[in-house]
Amino acid sequence: MVSVTRTVFGELPSGGGTVEKFQLRSDQLSVDIISWGCTITALHVKDRQGKASDVVLGFAELEGYLQKQPYFGAVVGRVANRIAKGRFAVDGKEYHLPINREPNSLHGGFRGFDKVLWTPQVLPNGVQFSRVSPDGEEGYPGELKVWVTYTLDAGELVINYRAQTSQTTPVNLTNHSYFNLAGQGSPNIYDHEVTIAAEAYLPVDETLIPTGVIAPVGGTSFDLRKPVELGKHLQDYHLHGFDHNFCLKESKEKHFCARVHHAGSGRILEVYTTQPGVQFYTGNFLDGTLKGKNGAVYPKHSGFCLETQNWPDAVNQPQFPTVLLRPGEEYNHTTWFKFSAA
Repeated sequence: MVSVTRTVFGELPSGGGTVEKFQLRSDQLSVDIISWGCTITALHVKDRQGKASDVVLGFAELEGYLQKQPYFGAVVGRVANRIAKGRFAVDGKEYHLPINREPNSLHGGFRGFDKVLWTPQVLPNGVQFSRVSPDGEEGYPGELKVWVTYTLDAGELVINYRAQTSQTTPVNLTNHSYFNLAGQGSPNIYDHEVTIAAEAYLPVDETLIPTGVIAPVGGTSFDLRKPVELGKHLQDYHLHGFDHNFCLKESKEKHFCARVHHAGSGRILEVYTTQPGVQFYTGNFLDGTLKGKNGAVYPKHSGFCLETQNWPDAVNQPQFPTVLLRPGEEYNHTTWFKFSAA
């Protein structure tokens, strides 16, 4: 059985509207999602002793999400990840996007899908958020109708993304939750064991744009096909962290993406998706300046993201899976976050 409760989370400044919180609860999981940015604000998961802890970074109050912060828990779009120099062409016409992460456009621009109020609809086992992104919003062509649906099934949180457009436009939606399976507020993720089912990854330039090469992971620090303990792995390879796209199966069917195990608590997260890529990000830009829930601070490497998505800058790289949605088509992707303890 899943229960859904609806409460007020806060009021947007200058009459911007009411932000609501939806709590989905099953025997194994409890997840809080707000209508501002379709943001996951809390996710309580039991450890092997049956004790539940909140495993996502974030804030207890709305003000936290309105300040400059690194997309904690939000849905990002119209296009997640980076677009080189904020430029692309569709059908011979060039479009220019806001440069919000020099010299590129990141996660939809200055006011992406994470910084807007969505319209909620309660479902028996979840909540669906919808909005219409007007033609030209943040430089993107076409009016885009978007639906993001969160449902809970026992220990599994399922996120489905759908979109329809009036003009050909790039679309790439994902959720930007930062996880720490030891519990949010734990100092780092070094004791997490990570597996990613990818034979290849995308090397990037100094501005984190893929170079265009699709590189095999074999014999490199990107070979995560067998479990690695994150802290030791970063040390062994002298890595600053990961912020890279791992190339998954190109299949519209549900496929295994990643598994993270925290030995201390016994918590396990398995990710399945219909997307061709996952951005594995180890919170390299966190710097301890943000105050989170229960007075937690979030230093570098205190959370990890597994952002299932299309490949970064695909709109400018024809050899990558296409990111364009055309009128009459439907963008439809699903990601499953399955939690357990052993």
